[in-house]
Amino acid sequence: MELISKELIKPSTPTPTHHKIHTLSFIDHIVAPNYVPVIYFYPNKASEYDHQGSKISNLKKSLSKVLSIYYPFAGRFRDQVSIDCNDQGVSFLVTRIKTNLSEILHNPTETELNPLFPDELPWRDMESNATIVAIQINCFTCGGIAISVCLSHKMGDASTLFNFINDWATMNQNPNEEKTELPFFDAGDSLFPQRDLPVFPQVLFVKQNTICKRFVFEGSKIESLKAIVTSQKVENPTRVEVVMALIYKRVVSALGLDNNTPLRIAANLRKRMVPPLPEKSVGNWVLSFPVSGEKTGETELHELVSKTREGLSEFCDKTVKNFGDFSFVCEFLKKVTSLPKPKEVTASNDCNNKKPSLIFFASWCRLPAYEVDFGWGKPIWVTSIGSPVRNSVVLMDTKNGNGIEALVNMEEQDLGIFERDVELLQYASLNPSVW
Repeated sequence: MELISKELIKPSTPTPTHHKIHTLSFIDHIVAPNYVPVIYFYPNKASEYDHQGSKISNLKKSLSKVLSIYYPFAGRFRDQVSIDCNDQGVSFLVTRIKTNLSEILHNPTETELNPLFPDELPWRDMESNATIVAIQINCFTCGGIAISVCLSHKMGDASTLFNFINDWATMNQNPNEEKTELPFFDAGDSLFPQRDLPVFPQVLFVKQNTICKRFVFEGSKIESLKAIVTSQKVENPTRVEVVMALIYKRVVSALGLDNNTPLRIAANLRKRMVPPLPEKSVGNWVLSFPVSGEKTGETELHELVSKTREGLSEFCDKTVKNFGDFSFVCEFLKKVTSLPKPKEVTASNDCNNKKPSLIFFASWCRLPAYEVDFGWGKPIWVTSIGSPVRNSVVLMDTKNGNGIEALVNMEEQDLGIFERDVELLQYASLNPSVW
């Protein structure tokens, strides 16, 4: 790999004075400032004569324009609760990769993917005064391009990240077209102005020595899982529900964990708030809810789906619907930021005691990942990179929208056991070729 250039891209128009300070939401201010990564792969089309150099020039111009709309992204954090929208810009790197795109897509390992992200930022803690967004354009010998973007988690969640990239792509494809739906920055401040809330400590990642492997569940296999769950009188199970249930069940079984091993699932709150927030609300509008255990024997798939639904319903009724109550929010933040850290226990080092080890799921499914068209067509593949949080799983759509790719993060010895689980491999393929 050769680094061709590195620069800061600034907004095309200065941020107005009345927008100079952006206040974070009550959830944002407790989120750790790690970078959330995503990468898009675009093959070169035989009919396309647009040179990579002109593509990069256009990407810079359109990025500058979209930053005038997403003006906090080009600023710097003032403190834990606000951003100075000072137009300092976002980091923009261009590299030349001396291989063809197909070589990576035939066997997309962590080792191959890591260098395609800017400055080793994925999931890393932000340094003080660092750029909120970092972008790397990777140019392959074949003419293909991979675009990676890292966004500070403190600025927003996966929904915020995908909306930003989609708006950038639309601006690149239609530079003179006015945006019809603008990002909504005031959701947090409209609920509770930060000045009224005490500042709570950030909930930091507990970083562990993990590796990540990708498991792909094709649509036909997911339909088989749905049929198993439906046969037990659970109505209309979703793709995400059945895949989460199977992965949880097989992790517990393969690693010899307790059947009541804690399970938490991240939920998008935008539609669940009262009243609902706009879909393009910028920030972290995601919180995780617990799924209760209390089971002596092995939990079946339909039971896990039912428990997941019960957990989400209870979380919405008892927590989310009360976010309009100032004192409730203060107590909630106090509780969340004082939770004990996850126990440092794995099946491999404590098999006999079977102590619980939290399993965490985040679904990026149904987010507009494959809609990102910069003018060269939609991406052939969209993915992320391994998280340092042990026993965490990120779910993403496959390109056809019917399947699910699961990025599973575990300690190496545990993942070595899990990836050989026979029942899991009846439904999932381990890191199949993308090309």
